[in-house]
Amino acid sequence: MIHRQLQAIIEQKLFKGKAIILIGARQVGKSTLFKQITSGYKSVLTLNCDEPEVREVLTDANTQTLRLLIANNNIVVIDEAQRVERIGITLKLIIENFPNTQLLVTGSSSLELKSSIEEPLTGRKYEYHLYPISAREIIENRGIIAAKQQLETRLIYGSYPEIINNPGEAKELLLEIADSYLYKDILALDSVRKPSLLNKLLIALALQIGSEASYNEIAKTIGSDSKTVERYIGLLEQCYVVFTLQAFSRNLRNELKKSKKIYFYDNGIRNAVLQNFAPVALRQDVGALWENYFITERIKSNSYSRHFTNRYFWRTSSQQEIDYIEETDGQFSIFEVKWNPKKGNTAFPASFVGTYPIKNSTVITPENYLEWV
Repeated sequence: MIHRQLQAIIEQKLFKGKAIILIGARQVGKSTLFKQITSGYKSVLTLNCDEPEVREVLTDANTQTLRLLIANNNIVVIDEAQRVERIGITLKLIIENFPNTQLLVTGSSSLELKSSIEEPLTGRKYEYHLYPISAREIIENRGIIAAKQQLETRLIYGSYPEIINNPGEAKELLLEIADSYLYKDILALDSVRKPSLLNKLLIALALQIGSEASYNEIAKTIGSDSKTVERYIGLLEQCYVVFTLQAFSRNLRNELKKSKKIYFYDNGIRNAVLQNFAPVALRQDVGALWENYFITERIKSNSYSRHFTNRYFWRTSSQQEIDYIEETDGQFSIFEVKWNPKKGNTAFPASFVGTYPIKNSTVITPENYLEWV
């Protein structure tokens, strides 16, 4: 069992009159984390909304039904809440009518969950994002030497809890996660009529991590149109499969303004999409894998430490670039992400450094990355 960084944070928020919402992709350990948090309590009611009977009870439930359901339980865990229509109203009723009951809610997609809880639960919730296991969690549970030894494995097989705990079955488990769980919420939507197109899109995105993405070019590649590509990528983002970095642009004339890069939240899922688990020594894409890994680890680190920052990359029409930028309170931390720092230029563009207030400028390599995650 790997202790998660969010556990202590969430435990401090228990029984303060608000729901605790835990979002993140399927299989990242949301239910396990809540089981750990509630293990010391006797009266815990757990409801799994993947079960039709549970969805039926929670849909448009009234106070009397909820009173019979909750009974004397002082903690109620609702798993996969996005599966219940208008779940926000039901959650609001529980909070208002059962003030001594702690409500814990998981959601593996922000699709319906966000839209159906945002307004009813305004001011009534704490919300946290759980990611696959972070490098910091590996260090805290297994030590810094283990974290360094596992780096190449994490680049190939990613950091899902089940993968880390069962390394001998990593390939089989990743393919199962990708095929059976990853797209479950997306494919349940009426608007996704072509699963084969979604698969082609994922392959196209997996092949160009670290590169600028053009909806028009992707659409031509997979035989679709740019609006459908944009919509499907939006759904993949809302289900925590991929995320987008926008290009940074403020002052310089030749900065690219509308560009974007798309990354996977987990390297293992990216490689499962391509069904390519070749070791680092045999790969041509190790630079892209390393960039994807470091940026996702920074996102995890900032999220768990409650350090809120804007994220970008930067490029000009003359091909000057910075791999990754964080903006916090008007200051910039800039990163060049190099698997092999001896190859290629590691100097930061003078035009950017001379224009914007720089807090940190760091070349990230396998030797120093743990200092930043």
